[in-house]
Amino acid sequence: MSAEPIAPSSASGSSQDVLEWWRNGVIYQVYVRSFQDSDGDGVGDLDGVRSRLPYLRSLGVDGVWLNPFYASPQHDHGYDVADHRAVHPEYGDLDAFDRLVRDAHRLDIKVIVDVVPNHCSIEHPWFEEAVAAGPGSPERGRFHFADGRGEYGELPPNNWRSIFGGPAWRRISEPDGSPGQWYLHTFAPEQADFNWRDPDVADHFEEVLRFWLDRGVDGLRIDVAHGLHKREGLPDHPFAIDDELTGDPVNPYAWNQPEVHDVWRSWRALAEGYSERTGRPRALIGEVGLLDAAQLADYQRPDELHQCFFFEFLRAPWDAEEFSKVIDRGLGTVAAAGSPVAWVLNNHDMPRSVTRYAGGAPGVAHGDIDLGLTRARAAALLMLALPGSAYLYQGEELGLPEVTDLPDHVLTDPMFRRTDGARRGRDGCRVPLPWAAGQDSFGFSPLGTPVPTWLPQPEWFAHHSVDRQLGSGESMLQLYREAIAVRRRVPALSSVRFRWLPADSGVVAFTRGDGVACVVNCSPRPVCAPVGSQLLLGSDPEVGEKLPPNTAGWFLLEVAR
Repeated sequence: MSAEPIAPSSASGSSQDVLEWWRNGVIYQVYVRSFQDSDGDGVGDLDGVRSRLPYLRSLGVDGVWLNPFYASPQHDHGYDVADHRAVHPEYGDLDAFDRLVRDAHRLDIKVIVDVVPNHCSIEHPWFEEAVAAGPGSPERGRFHFADGRGEYGELPPNNWRSIFGGPAWRRISEPDGSPGQWYLHTFAPEQADFNWRDPDVADHFEEVLRFWLDRGVDGLRIDVAHGLHKREGLPDHPFAIDDELTGDPVNPYAWNQPEVHDVWRSWRALAEGYSERTGRPRALIGEVGLLDAAQLADYQRPDELHQCFFFEFLRAPWDAEEFSKVIDRGLGTVAAAGSPVAWVLNNHDMPRSVTRYAGGAPGVAHGDIDLGLTRARAAALLMLALPGSAYLYQGEELGLPEVTDLPDHVLTDPMFRRTDGARRGRDGCRVPLPWAAGQDSFGFSPLGTPVPTWLPQPEWFAHHSVDRQLGSGESMLQLYREAIAVRRRVPALSSVRFRWLPADSGVVAFTRGDGVACVVNCSPRPVCAPVGSQLLLGSDPEVGEKLPPNTAGWFLLEVAR
Protein backbone atom coordinates (compact mmCIF):
# COMPACT_ATOMS: atom_id res chain seq x y z
CA MET A 1 0.00 0.00 0.00
CA SER A 2 1.28 3.42 -0.95
CA ALA A 3 1.31 6.12 1.70
CA GLU A 4 0.63 8.75 -0.97
CA PRO A 5 -2.82 10.23 -1.55
CA ILE A 6 -4.67 8.55 -4.43
CA ALA A 7 -7.58 10.94 -4.74
CA PRO A 8 -7.32 14.65 -5.52
CA SER A 9 -7.41 17.10 -2.67
CA SER A 10 -10.57 19.17 -2.44
CA ALA A 11 -12.42 21.19 0.15
CA SER A 12 -15.32 19.23 1.55
CA GLY A 13 -18.81 20.50 2.04
CA SER A 14 -18.92 22.86 -0.95
CA SER A 15 -22.33 23.98 -2.19
CA GLN A 16 -21.87 21.82 -5.27
CA ASP A 17 -21.12 18.74 -3.13
CA VAL A 18 -24.23 19.40 -1.06
CA LEU A 19 -26.30 19.87 -4.20
CA GLU A 20 -25.07 16.61 -5.74
CA TRP A 21 -26.36 14.47 -2.88
CA TRP A 22 -25.34 11.23 -4.56
CA ARG A 23 -21.60 12.02 -4.32
CA ASN A 24 -21.40 11.24 -0.61
CA GLY A 25 -24.87 9.84 0.02
CA VAL A 26 -25.91 6.76 1.97
CA ILE A 27 -28.66 5.07 -0.04
CA TYR A 28 -30.91 2.32 1.30
CA GLN A 29 -32.06 -0.38 -1.12
CA VAL A 30 -35.64 -1.52 -0.57
CA TYR A 31 -36.70 -4.86 -2.02
CA VAL A 32 -40.35 -3.80 -1.94
CA ARG A 33 -41.75 -7.32 -1.83
CA SER A 34 -39.92 -8.05 1.42
CA PHE A 35 -39.82 -4.73 3.27
CA GLN A 36 -43.26 -4.14 4.81
CA ASP A 37 -46.73 -5.53 4.03
CA SER A 38 -49.47 -2.95 4.65
CA ASP A 39 -52.56 -4.85 3.48
CA GLY A 40 -52.12 -8.36 4.91
CA ASP A 41 -51.45 -10.37 1.75
CA GLY A 42 -47.98 -11.49 2.86
CA VAL A 43 -46.27 -9.33 0.23
CA GLY A 44 -44.56 -5.99 0.82
CA ASP A 45 -45.95 -2.93 -0.94
CA LEU A 46 -45.46 0.79 -1.51
CA ASP A 47 -47.72 1.84 1.35
CA GLY A 48 -45.65 -0.43 3.57
CA VAL A 49 -42.48 1.36 2.48
CA ARG A 50 -44.18 4.68 3.15
CA SER A 51 -45.13 3.60 6.67
CA ARG A 52 -41.47 2.83 7.44
CA LEU A 53 -40.02 6.11 6.19
CA PRO A 54 -39.56 7.35 9.80
CA TYR A 55 -37.40 4.28 10.41
CA LEU A 56 -35.24 5.17 7.41
CA ARG A 57 -35.04 8.78 8.56
CA SER A 58 -33.86 7.64 12.00
CA LEU A 59 -31.27 5.41 10.33
CA GLY A 60 -29.94 8.56 8.70
CA VAL A 61 -29.95 7.59 5.04
CA ASP A 62 -30.05 10.18 2.28
CA GLY A 63 -32.13 8.21 -0.17
CA VAL A 64 -34.04 5.04 -0.91
CA TRP A 65 -33.73 2.88 -4.00
CA LEU A 66 -36.85 0.86 -4.82
CA ASN A 67 -36.49 -2.45 -6.65
CA PRO A 68 -39.03 -2.86 -9.50
CA PHE A 69 -42.68 -2.49 -8.49
CA TYR A 70 -44.03 -2.32 -12.05
CA ALA A 71 -46.82 -4.35 -13.63
CA SER A 72 -45.33 -7.79 -14.15
CA PRO A 73 -46.26 -11.49 -14.18
CA GLN A 74 -43.52 -11.82 -11.53
CA HIS A 75 -41.49 -14.59 -13.14
CA ASP A 76 -38.41 -12.73 -11.89
CA HIS A 77 -40.20 -10.65 -9.25
CA GLY A 78 -40.56 -7.47 -11.25
CA TYR A 79 -37.52 -7.60 -13.51
CA ASP A 80 -39.86 -9.03 -16.15
CA VAL A 81 -41.78 -5.82 -16.78
CA ALA A 82 -45.09 -5.87 -18.63
CA ASP A 83 -45.79 -2.13 -18.30
CA HIS A 84 -43.01 0.31 -17.38
CA ARG A 85 -45.51 3.02 -16.40
CA ALA A 86 -47.84 1.09 -14.12
CA VAL A 87 -47.64 -0.37 -10.60
CA HIS A 88 -48.17 -4.09 -10.04
CA PRO A 89 -51.43 -4.51 -8.06
CA GLU A 90 -49.68 -6.42 -5.26
CA TYR A 91 -47.59 -3.31 -4.60
CA GLY A 92 -50.31 -0.66 -4.89
CA ASP A 93 -50.96 1.91 -7.59
CA LEU A 94 -49.60 5.19 -8.90
CA ASP A 95 -51.38 7.13 -6.16
CA ALA A 96 -49.51 5.03 -3.57
CA PHE A 97 -46.26 5.77 -5.35
CA ASP A 98 -46.98 9.50 -5.41
CA ARG A 99 -47.76 9.46 -1.68
CA LEU A 100 -44.49 7.66 -1.02
CA VAL A 101 -42.45 10.21 -2.99
CA ARG A 102 -44.22 13.13 -1.33
CA ASP A 103 -43.66 11.82 2.20
CA ALA A 104 -40.06 10.82 1.47
CA HIS A 105 -39.27 14.32 0.25
CA ARG A 106 -40.87 15.82 3.35
CA LEU A 107 -38.33 13.81 5.35
CA ASP A 108 -35.50 14.87 3.03
CA ILE A 109 -35.14 11.35 1.63
CA LYS A 110 -34.41 11.06 -2.08
CA VAL A 111 -36.23 8.41 -4.15
CA ILE A 112 -34.51 6.27 -6.79
CA VAL A 113 -36.49 3.88 -8.99
CA ASP A 114 -35.24 0.86 -10.90
CA VAL A 115 -35.34 0.98 -14.71
CA VAL A 116 -35.05 -2.29 -16.67
CA PRO A 117 -34.05 -1.42 -20.26
CA ASN A 118 -32.35 -4.65 -21.39
CA HIS A 119 -35.47 -6.82 -21.51
CA CYS A 120 -39.18 -7.00 -20.80
CA SER A 121 -41.79 -9.61 -20.00
CA ILE A 122 -43.05 -11.82 -22.81
CA GLU A 123 -46.45 -10.56 -21.63
CA HIS A 124 -45.47 -6.99 -22.57
CA PRO A 125 -47.83 -5.73 -25.32
CA TRP A 126 -44.89 -5.18 -27.66
CA PHE A 127 -43.77 -8.80 -27.42
CA GLU A 128 -47.30 -10.12 -27.90
CA GLU A 129 -47.65 -7.87 -30.97
CA ALA A 130 -44.31 -9.18 -32.29
CA VAL A 131 -45.38 -12.81 -32.04
CA ALA A 132 -48.68 -12.04 -33.78
CA ALA A 133 -47.08 -9.94 -36.53
CA GLY A 134 -44.83 -12.64 -37.92
CA PRO A 135 -41.24 -12.83 -39.20
CA GLY A 136 -39.70 -9.72 -40.73
CA SER A 137 -42.29 -7.38 -39.24
CA PRO A 138 -41.40 -4.03 -37.60
CA GLU A 139 -42.86 -5.39 -34.38
CA ARG A 140 -40.32 -8.21 -34.32
CA GLY A 141 -37.58 -5.70 -35.06
CA ARG A 142 -37.93 -4.37 -31.50
CA PHE A 143 -36.54 -7.68 -30.21
CA HIS A 144 -33.92 -10.19 -31.32
CA PHE A 145 -35.91 -12.68 -33.38
CA ALA A 146 -33.95 -15.02 -35.65
CA ASP A 147 -34.41 -18.20 -37.65
CA GLY A 148 -33.00 -21.33 -36.09
CA ARG A 149 -30.14 -23.39 -37.40
CA GLY A 150 -30.36 -26.99 -38.52
CA GLU A 151 -32.37 -28.57 -41.33
CA TYR A 152 -35.70 -27.51 -39.85
CA GLY A 153 -34.60 -24.51 -37.78
CA GLU A 154 -34.69 -26.73 -34.71
CA LEU A 155 -31.40 -25.44 -33.24
CA PRO A 156 -30.85 -22.05 -31.55
CA PRO A 157 -29.49 -19.26 -33.80
CA ASN A 158 -26.19 -19.13 -31.91
CA ASN A 159 -24.40 -20.68 -28.94
CA TRP A 160 -25.07 -17.96 -26.36
CA ARG A 161 -25.96 -19.04 -22.83
CA SER A 162 -28.44 -17.53 -20.39
CA ILE A 163 -27.17 -16.01 -17.14
CA PHE A 164 -29.85 -18.07 -15.42
CA GLY A 165 -28.62 -21.31 -17.05
CA GLY A 166 -29.37 -23.06 -20.33
CA PRO A 167 -29.51 -21.60 -23.84
CA ALA A 168 -30.23 -17.90 -24.30
CA TRP A 169 -32.89 -18.67 -26.92
CA ARG A 170 -36.48 -19.94 -26.93
CA ARG A 171 -38.50 -20.94 -29.97
CA ILE A 172 -42.01 -19.67 -30.51
CA SER A 173 -45.00 -21.03 -32.37
CA GLU A 174 -46.00 -18.82 -35.28
CA PRO A 175 -49.57 -17.49 -35.55
CA ASP A 176 -50.50 -20.46 -37.75
CA GLY A 177 -49.22 -22.90 -35.11
CA SER A 178 -46.08 -23.96 -36.97
CA PRO A 179 -42.65 -24.04 -35.26
CA GLY A 180 -41.26 -20.59 -35.73
CA GLN A 181 -38.42 -18.22 -35.01
CA TRP A 182 -36.37 -17.98 -31.84
CA TYR A 183 -36.03 -14.96 -29.55
CA LEU A 184 -33.07 -13.96 -27.41
CA HIS A 185 -33.30 -13.91 -23.60
CA THR A 186 -30.02 -13.38 -21.76
CA PHE A 187 -31.86 -14.05 -18.50
CA ALA A 188 -35.08 -16.08 -18.05
CA PRO A 189 -37.14 -17.24 -21.06
CA GLU A 190 -39.93 -15.02 -19.77
CA GLN A 191 -37.64 -11.98 -20.30
CA ALA A 192 -37.16 -11.11 -23.96
CA ASP A 193 -34.19 -8.87 -24.80
CA PHE A 194 -34.92 -5.60 -26.56
CA ASN A 195 -33.11 -4.76 -29.79
CA TRP A 196 -31.59 -1.37 -29.03
CA ARG A 197 -30.68 -0.87 -32.68
CA ASP A 198 -34.39 -0.28 -33.31
CA PRO A 199 -35.26 3.41 -32.76
CA ASP A 200 -38.65 2.49 -31.25
CA VAL A 201 -36.85 1.09 -28.20
CA ALA A 202 -34.86 4.25 -27.48
CA ASP A 203 -37.99 6.39 -27.95
CA HIS A 204 -39.97 4.16 -25.62
CA PHE A 205 -37.46 4.44 -22.81
CA GLU A 206 -37.16 8.19 -23.17
CA GLU A 207 -40.91 8.29 -22.49
CA VAL A 208 -40.47 5.94 -19.53
CA LEU A 209 -37.74 8.12 -18.02
CA ARG A 210 -39.78 11.27 -18.45
CA PHE A 211 -42.80 9.58 -16.88
CA TRP A 212 -40.97 8.84 -13.62
CA LEU A 213 -38.91 12.03 -13.56
CA ASP A 214 -42.11 13.99 -13.96
CA ARG A 215 -43.44 12.18 -10.89
CA GLY A 216 -40.57 13.58 -8.86
CA VAL A 217 -38.01 10.79 -8.60
CA ASP A 218 -34.47 11.88 -7.79
CA GLY A 219 -32.58 9.11 -9.52
CA LEU A 220 -32.74 6.04 -11.74
CA ARG A 221 -30.94 2.79 -11.02
CA ILE A 222 -30.33 1.10 -14.37
CA ASP A 223 -30.48 -2.68 -14.55
CA VAL A 224 -27.86 -4.48 -16.69
CA ALA A 225 -26.43 -1.18 -17.91
CA HIS A 226 -23.62 -2.94 -19.79
CA GLY A 227 -26.14 -4.95 -21.81
CA LEU A 228 -28.68 -3.41 -24.21
CA HIS A 229 -26.65 -3.48 -27.43
CA LYS A 230 -25.55 -6.82 -28.86
CA ARG A 231 -22.91 -7.36 -31.55
CA GLU A 232 -24.36 -6.89 -35.04
CA GLY A 233 -25.27 -10.25 -36.53
CA LEU A 234 -25.25 -12.05 -33.16
CA PRO A 235 -22.19 -14.21 -33.94
CA ASP A 236 -21.27 -17.34 -32.02
CA HIS A 237 -19.20 -16.73 -28.92
CA PRO A 238 -15.85 -18.44 -29.60
CA PHE A 239 -15.24 -19.22 -25.93
CA ALA A 240 -18.77 -20.21 -24.96
CA ILE A 241 -19.01 -23.01 -22.42
CA ASP A 242 -22.10 -25.19 -22.41
CA ASP A 243 -22.39 -24.86 -18.67
CA GLU A 244 -25.96 -25.12 -17.43
CA LEU A 245 -24.93 -23.86 -13.99
CA THR A 246 -23.01 -20.65 -14.54
CA GLY A 247 -24.44 -19.27 -17.77
CA ASP A 248 -22.10 -17.05 -19.75
CA PRO A 249 -21.48 -13.71 -17.97
CA VAL A 250 -18.44 -12.70 -20.04
CA ASN A 251 -19.76 -13.12 -23.60
CA PRO A 252 -17.94 -10.32 -25.52
CA TYR A 253 -20.75 -10.14 -28.08
CA ALA A 254 -23.63 -9.85 -25.60
CA TRP A 255 -22.16 -7.28 -23.20
CA ASN A 256 -20.25 -3.99 -23.19
CA GLN A 257 -20.71 -3.03 -26.84
CA PRO A 258 -19.41 0.46 -27.75
CA GLU A 259 -22.85 1.66 -28.82
CA VAL A 260 -24.22 1.36 -25.28
CA HIS A 261 -22.32 4.50 -24.31
CA ASP A 262 -24.45 6.49 -26.76
CA VAL A 263 -27.50 5.45 -24.72
CA TRP A 264 -26.01 6.79 -21.51
CA ARG A 265 -25.00 10.07 -23.14
CA SER A 266 -28.58 10.51 -24.26
CA TRP A 267 -29.99 9.64 -20.85
CA ARG A 268 -27.48 11.91 -19.11
CA ALA A 269 -28.55 14.84 -21.27
CA LEU A 270 -32.17 14.13 -20.43
CA ALA A 271 -31.45 13.92 -16.69
CA GLU A 272 -29.35 17.10 -16.77
CA GLY A 273 -32.22 18.91 -18.44
CA TYR A 274 -34.49 18.02 -15.52
CA SER A 275 -31.81 19.02 -13.03
CA GLU A 276 -31.36 22.44 -14.61
CA ARG A 277 -35.07 23.16 -14.90
CA THR A 278 -35.97 22.13 -11.36
CA GLY A 279 -32.78 22.85 -9.41
CA ARG A 280 -32.90 19.26 -8.12
CA PRO A 281 -30.10 16.99 -9.35
CA ARG A 282 -31.26 13.73 -10.87
CA ALA A 283 -28.74 10.88 -10.70
CA LEU A 284 -28.21 7.89 -13.00
CA ILE A 285 -26.77 4.84 -11.22
CA GLY A 286 -25.71 1.86 -13.31
CA GLU A 287 -25.56 -1.83 -12.58
CA VAL A 288 -22.54 -2.65 -14.74
CA GLY A 289 -21.40 -6.24 -14.37
CA LEU A 290 -17.87 -5.84 -15.71
CA LEU A 291 -14.80 -7.29 -14.02
CA ASP A 292 -12.37 -4.62 -15.27
CA ALA A 293 -12.45 -1.46 -13.12
CA ALA A 294 -11.06 0.64 -15.99
CA GLN A 295 -13.94 -0.44 -18.22
CA LEU A 296 -16.37 0.33 -15.41
CA ALA A 297 -14.91 3.83 -15.17
CA ASP A 298 -15.74 4.39 -18.86
CA TYR A 299 -19.43 4.27 -17.95
CA GLN A 300 -18.89 7.15 -15.53
CA ARG A 301 -17.36 9.66 -17.87
CA PRO A 302 -18.64 13.21 -17.32
CA ASP A 303 -21.35 12.90 -19.97
CA GLU A 304 -22.54 9.36 -19.09
CA LEU A 305 -23.74 7.75 -15.84
CA HIS A 306 -23.21 9.60 -12.58
CA GLN A 307 -21.97 6.43 -10.89
CA CYS A 308 -22.00 2.63 -11.02
CA PHE A 309 -21.97 0.05 -8.27
CA PHE A 310 -18.44 -1.08 -7.46
CA PHE A 311 -19.10 -4.79 -7.05
CA GLU A 312 -15.45 -5.68 -6.54
CA PHE A 313 -15.81 -4.47 -2.96
CA LEU A 314 -18.76 -6.78 -2.37
CA ARG A 315 -16.85 -9.74 -3.82
CA ALA A 316 -13.67 -9.15 -1.81
CA PRO A 317 -12.89 -11.85 0.80
CA TRP A 318 -12.10 -10.98 4.41
CA ASP A 319 -8.46 -10.17 3.72
CA ALA A 320 -6.60 -6.90 4.29
CA GLU A 321 -4.49 -7.16 1.16
CA GLU A 322 -7.52 -7.87 -1.01
CA PHE A 323 -9.49 -5.00 0.53
CA SER A 324 -6.60 -2.64 -0.09
CA LYS A 325 -6.21 -3.70 -3.71
CA VAL A 326 -9.93 -3.31 -4.36
CA ILE A 327 -10.04 0.14 -2.75
CA ASP A 328 -7.00 1.20 -4.78
CA ARG A 329 -8.67 0.06 -7.99
CA GLY A 330 -11.89 1.89 -7.18
CA LEU A 331 -10.25 5.15 -6.22
CA GLY A 332 -7.60 4.89 -8.91
CA THR A 333 -10.04 4.38 -11.78
CA VAL A 334 -13.58 5.52 -11.00
CA ALA A 335 -12.75 8.33 -8.56
CA ALA A 336 -9.76 9.44 -10.61
CA ALA A 337 -12.17 10.11 -13.49
CA GLY A 338 -14.16 12.48 -11.28
CA SER A 339 -17.05 10.19 -10.42
CA PRO A 340 -17.67 8.98 -6.86
CA VAL A 341 -17.29 5.28 -6.13
CA ALA A 342 -20.57 3.58 -5.18
CA TRP A 343 -19.47 1.10 -2.52
CA VAL A 344 -21.72 -1.85 -1.78
CA LEU A 345 -21.48 -4.78 0.67
CA ASN A 346 -24.87 -6.39 0.03
CA ASN A 347 -27.69 -6.44 -2.50
CA HIS A 348 -30.67 -8.50 -3.63
CA ASP A 349 -28.55 -10.71 -5.91
CA MET A 350 -25.78 -11.87 -3.55
CA PRO A 351 -25.51 -13.90 -0.32
CA ARG A 352 -25.52 -11.61 2.70
CA SER A 353 -22.17 -10.42 4.02
CA VAL A 354 -22.64 -12.00 7.46
CA THR A 355 -22.84 -15.42 5.83
CA ARG A 356 -20.08 -14.71 3.32
CA TYR A 357 -17.67 -13.64 6.04
CA ALA A 358 -18.71 -16.64 8.13
CA GLY A 359 -17.66 -19.06 5.41
CA GLY A 360 -21.19 -20.08 4.40
CA ALA A 361 -23.15 -19.77 1.18
CA PRO A 362 -26.62 -20.63 -0.14
CA GLY A 363 -27.28 -24.33 0.27
CA VAL A 364 -24.34 -24.65 2.68
CA ALA A 365 -24.19 -24.52 6.46
CA HIS A 366 -24.23 -21.05 7.98
CA GLY A 367 -20.57 -21.26 9.01
CA ASP A 368 -19.47 -19.38 12.10
CA ILE A 369 -22.21 -16.75 12.24
CA ASP A 370 -20.75 -14.98 15.27
CA LEU A 371 -17.51 -14.55 13.35
CA GLY A 372 -19.43 -13.44 10.27
CA LEU A 373 -21.37 -10.87 12.27
CA THR A 374 -18.20 -9.50 13.89
CA ARG A 375 -16.54 -9.12 10.51
CA ALA A 376 -19.67 -7.61 8.91
CA ARG A 377 -19.70 -4.94 11.63
CA ALA A 378 -16.09 -4.06 10.84
CA ALA A 379 -16.76 -4.11 7.09
CA ALA A 380 -19.62 -1.65 7.60
CA LEU A 381 -17.24 0.85 9.19
CA LEU A 382 -14.74 0.26 6.39
CA MET A 383 -17.34 0.97 3.70
CA LEU A 384 -18.80 4.01 5.43
CA ALA A 385 -15.34 5.51 5.90
CA LEU A 386 -14.44 5.41 2.20
CA PRO A 387 -14.81 8.45 -0.07
CA GLY A 388 -17.88 8.19 -2.27
CA SER A 389 -21.38 6.92 -1.66
CA ALA A 390 -22.55 3.78 0.13
CA TYR A 391 -25.50 1.61 -0.85
CA LEU A 392 -27.06 -0.48 1.94
CA TYR A 393 -29.38 -3.41 1.31
CA GLN A 394 -32.37 -3.82 3.60
CA GLY A 395 -31.57 -6.04 6.59
CA GLU A 396 -27.85 -5.36 6.30
CA GLU A 397 -28.20 -2.91 9.17
CA LEU A 398 -29.81 -5.71 11.21
CA GLY A 399 -26.94 -8.12 10.64
CA LEU A 400 -29.22 -10.62 8.92
CA PRO A 401 -27.45 -13.76 7.73
CA GLU A 402 -28.47 -15.54 4.55
CA VAL A 403 -31.39 -17.95 5.00
CA THR A 404 -29.73 -21.07 3.60
CA ASP A 405 -32.33 -23.72 4.43
CA LEU A 406 -35.47 -22.56 2.64
CA PRO A 407 -37.44 -25.62 1.47
CA ASP A 408 -37.21 -26.29 -2.25
CA HIS A 409 -40.94 -25.91 -2.75
CA VAL A 410 -40.94 -22.25 -1.64
CA LEU A 411 -38.04 -21.12 -3.82
CA THR A 412 -39.09 -18.70 -6.54
CA ASP A 413 -35.85 -17.59 -8.21
CA PRO A 414 -35.88 -18.65 -11.89
CA MET A 415 -32.25 -19.73 -11.74
CA PHE A 416 -33.25 -22.49 -9.30
CA ARG A 417 -35.67 -23.94 -11.84
CA ARG A 418 -33.42 -23.35 -14.84
CA THR A 419 -30.58 -25.34 -13.26
CA ASP A 420 -32.76 -28.11 -11.82
CA GLY A 421 -31.85 -27.00 -8.31
CA ALA A 422 -28.08 -26.95 -8.80
CA ARG A 423 -28.09 -23.20 -8.12
CA ARG A 424 -30.16 -22.29 -5.09
CA GLY A 425 -30.76 -18.79 -6.33
CA ARG A 426 -31.23 -15.52 -4.50
CA ASP A 427 -34.27 -16.13 -2.31
CA GLY A 428 -32.12 -16.51 0.81
CA CYS A 429 -31.32 -12.78 0.91
CA ARG A 430 -34.90 -11.75 0.08
CA VAL A 431 -36.80 -13.15 3.06
CA PRO A 432 -39.21 -10.54 4.56
CA LEU A 433 -37.70 -8.37 7.28
CA PRO A 434 -38.28 -8.90 11.02
CA TRP A 435 -39.62 -5.74 12.68
CA ALA A 436 -41.06 -7.00 15.99
CA ALA A 437 -39.84 -10.17 17.70
CA GLY A 438 -43.10 -11.01 19.48
CA GLN A 439 -45.54 -10.57 16.60
CA ASP A 440 -46.73 -12.93 13.89
CA SER A 441 -44.52 -12.58 10.81
CA PHE A 442 -42.27 -10.54 13.12
CA GLY A 443 -44.32 -7.43 12.32
CA PHE A 444 -43.88 -7.69 8.56
CA SER A 445 -47.64 -7.97 8.01
CA PRO A 446 -50.42 -6.27 10.02
CA LEU A 447 -51.57 -7.87 13.26
CA GLY A 448 -54.02 -10.70 12.72
CA THR A 449 -52.97 -11.37 9.12
CA PRO A 450 -53.84 -15.02 8.36
CA VAL A 451 -51.73 -15.17 5.19
CA PRO A 452 -48.11 -16.32 5.56
CA THR A 453 -45.26 -14.21 4.24
CA TRP A 454 -44.38 -14.94 0.61
CA LEU A 455 -41.11 -16.52 1.77
CA PRO A 456 -41.07 -18.13 5.22
CA GLN A 457 -39.12 -16.39 7.97
CA PRO A 458 -36.98 -18.62 10.22
CA GLU A 459 -37.58 -18.48 13.97
CA TRP A 460 -34.10 -17.10 14.58
CA PHE A 461 -35.10 -13.91 12.77
CA ALA A 462 -36.52 -12.81 16.13
CA HIS A 463 -32.98 -12.24 17.42
CA HIS A 464 -32.40 -9.73 14.62
CA SER A 465 -35.68 -7.84 14.85
CA VAL A 466 -35.71 -4.05 14.79
CA ASP A 467 -37.45 -3.70 18.16
CA ARG A 468 -34.89 -5.87 19.95
CA GLN A 469 -31.96 -4.07 18.33
CA LEU A 470 -33.31 -0.64 19.23
CA GLY A 471 -33.24 -1.79 22.84
CA SER A 472 -29.57 -2.74 22.68
CA GLY A 473 -26.87 -0.09 22.53
CA GLU A 474 -24.40 -2.53 21.01
CA SER A 475 -26.62 -3.95 18.26
CA MET A 476 -25.78 -3.88 14.57
CA LEU A 477 -28.65 -1.45 13.97
CA GLN A 478 -27.30 0.97 16.56
CA LEU A 479 -23.83 0.69 15.01
CA TYR A 480 -25.17 1.65 11.58
CA ARG A 481 -27.19 4.53 13.00
CA GLU A 482 -24.20 5.89 14.88
CA ALA A 483 -21.79 5.39 11.98
CA ILE A 484 -24.05 7.23 9.53
CA ALA A 485 -24.55 10.03 12.06
CA VAL A 486 -20.79 10.40 12.61
CA ARG A 487 -20.18 10.29 8.86
CA ARG A 488 -22.65 13.13 8.44
CA ARG A 489 -21.36 15.12 11.42
CA VAL A 490 -17.58 14.92 10.93
CA PRO A 491 -16.44 17.01 7.92
CA ALA A 492 -13.39 14.82 7.24
CA LEU A 493 -15.68 11.91 6.36
CA SER A 494 -17.19 13.97 3.54
CA SER A 495 -13.83 14.89 2.04
CA VAL A 496 -12.38 13.28 -1.07
CA ARG A 497 -8.93 13.38 0.53
CA PHE A 498 -7.68 9.87 1.17
CA ARG A 499 -4.25 8.62 2.24
CA TRP A 500 -3.04 5.14 3.10
CA LEU A 501 -1.31 4.79 6.46
CA PRO A 502 1.61 2.43 7.04
CA ALA A 503 0.14 -0.71 8.57
CA ASP A 504 1.12 -4.16 9.78
CA SER A 505 0.32 -7.23 7.74
CA GLY A 506 -3.38 -8.04 7.92
CA VAL A 507 -4.40 -4.44 8.68
CA VAL A 508 -6.15 -1.84 6.51
CA ALA A 509 -5.45 1.74 7.63
CA PHE A 510 -6.07 5.10 5.98
CA THR A 511 -6.99 8.70 6.75
CA ARG A 512 -9.85 10.80 5.47
CA GLY A 513 -9.74 14.55 5.23
CA ASP A 514 -7.83 16.27 8.01
CA GLY A 515 -7.15 13.82 10.78
CA VAL A 516 -9.69 10.97 10.83
CA ALA A 517 -8.28 7.47 10.50
CA CYS A 518 -10.02 4.18 9.78
CA VAL A 519 -8.26 0.99 10.93
CA VAL A 520 -9.54 -2.50 10.13
CA ASN A 521 -7.87 -5.50 11.73
CA CYS A 522 -8.23 -8.58 9.51
CA SER A 523 -5.38 -10.35 11.30
CA PRO A 524 -5.66 -13.02 14.05
CA ARG A 525 -3.89 -10.83 16.64
CA PRO A 526 -4.70 -7.52 18.39
CA VAL A 527 -3.18 -4.40 16.88
CA CYS A 528 -2.58 -0.94 18.31
CA ALA A 529 -4.68 2.09 17.50
CA PRO A 530 -2.87 5.07 15.93
CA VAL A 531 -0.55 6.75 18.42
CA GLY A 532 -2.14 9.69 20.21
CA SER A 533 -5.56 9.11 18.68
CA GLN A 534 -9.01 9.30 20.19
CA LEU A 535 -11.66 6.70 19.36
CA LEU A 536 -14.64 8.07 17.46
CA LEU A 537 -16.44 4.78 16.87
CA GLY A 538 -15.58 1.10 17.15
CA SER A 539 -17.21 -1.92 15.57
CA ASP A 540 -16.82 -3.80 18.86
CA PRO A 541 -16.97 -2.70 22.52
CA GLU A 542 -13.37 -3.90 22.98
CA VAL A 543 -11.99 -1.48 20.41
CA GLY A 544 -9.93 1.22 22.13
CA GLU A 545 -6.18 1.52 22.47
CA LYS A 546 -6.06 -1.83 20.70
CA LEU A 547 -8.28 -3.44 18.09
CA PRO A 548 -9.06 -7.14 18.58
CA PRO A 549 -9.04 -9.42 15.52
CA ASN A 550 -11.88 -8.84 13.03
CA THR A 551 -12.74 -5.37 14.27
CA ALA A 552 -12.53 -1.80 13.01
CA GLY A 553 -12.38 1.68 14.45
CA TRP A 554 -12.58 5.30 13.45
CA PHE A 555 -10.05 7.51 15.25
CA LEU A 556 -9.56 11.24 15.60
CA LEU A 557 -5.87 11.86 15.12
CA GLU A 558 -3.89 14.20 17.33
CA VAL A 559 -3.29 16.68 14.51
CA ALA A 560 -7.02 17.25 14.18
CA ARG A 561 -7.69 17.99 17.85
